[in-house]
Amino acid sequence: MKFQIGDKVLILHSNEEGEIIDIINEKMVMVDVRGVKFPAYMDQIDFPYFKRFSEKKLFPPKKEKKFIDEVKKEKVQGPRVADGVWLTFLPVFQTDEFGDEVVDELKLHLINRTETAYQFTYQLVYFGKNEFELKNTINPFEDFYLHDVAFESMNDNPVFAFEFSLLKPDKKKADYFEAPLKLRARQIFNKIEEIKKKNEATFSFKLFDQYPDRPVEESFDMGKLSARGYKIYDAKHARQHLESPRSVVDLHIEKLSDDWKHLSNHEILSIQLKTFEKYYDLALAHIQPSLIVIHGVGEGRLRDEIHDRLRLKREVRSFVNQYDSRFGYGATEIFFQY
Repeated sequence: MKFQIGDKVLILHSNEEGEIIDIINEKMVMVDVRGVKFPAYMDQIDFPYFKRFSEKKLFPPKKEKKFIDEVKKEKVQGPRVADGVWLTFLPVFQTDEFGDEVVDELKLHLINRTETAYQFTYQLVYFGKNEFELKNTINPFEDFYLHDVAFESMNDNPVFAFEFSLLKPDKKKADYFEAPLKLRARQIFNKIEEIKKKNEATFSFKLFDQYPDRPVEESFDMGKLSARGYKIYDAKHARQHLESPRSVVDLHIEKLSDDWKHLSNHEILSIQLKTFEKYYDLALAHIQPSLIVIHGVGEGRLRDEIHDRLRLKREVRSFVNQYDSRFGYGATEIFFQY
């Protein structure tokens, strides 16, 4: 094998140097570049020795004398326009056996065109399963390379999930901000056709304009409510008035409704999701460590919808849909964090 663990390598597309920390398979390795670890194909890296040699000057060129009136004036750059945070895609074209240009992969960059620095967590998710994750910071008006994505994987309806927080916390601003971007293959295809007509290199999707303010907490005068006849409960004892939680929830429609045969698929799905949300909230209210949701196998529509919702819920530490002797592949186990 050409490369070994510990080799210093050059990332060809970004011209950065890193180190191989693991061999994934015959075509891929895991690379560490300034603390950021990501997989790379072997044809995307090379040894850095030629670059170092070509950049090294054996004899530095002699500086020519210039008179003051020959010195060119520096170009004055215009003001930077703050227009939000973007996810940018750079299509990489290749020529196929018929001589046509086709997209082989997409290079993803996070673009921060604001005056604020952020910490961010990025996840690439397919069907509720995390395929790639990266945590880092991005400075004002910075272009941050994320990774490459095979173009063919766009058919799997990927979700590009971001969570942002301020690098310098502000009491007036939200603790965190989630910005998921779910794309369909048709959207990607249309964007590529659009930039080809305009002779542009990239296309982008805006994640947000401005980092949001902290939500205003509403306060209520309990004395007035009590005077009107409302019964007031101490929040410490509120759980005793809630419906009992369940550790396992079966969402098969015949378990939820006796008269379900006349229902449409949309009505059935709505009932199942409403029941899921009910027992999800009860699990949180009773501080359950986990919850098992039985959704069945079928076409996977209910499973995918539940997984999409779980990915956006901050209380979820992780969830897994793996084989279980009790449910087969028809259940998802959810683990909470408090």
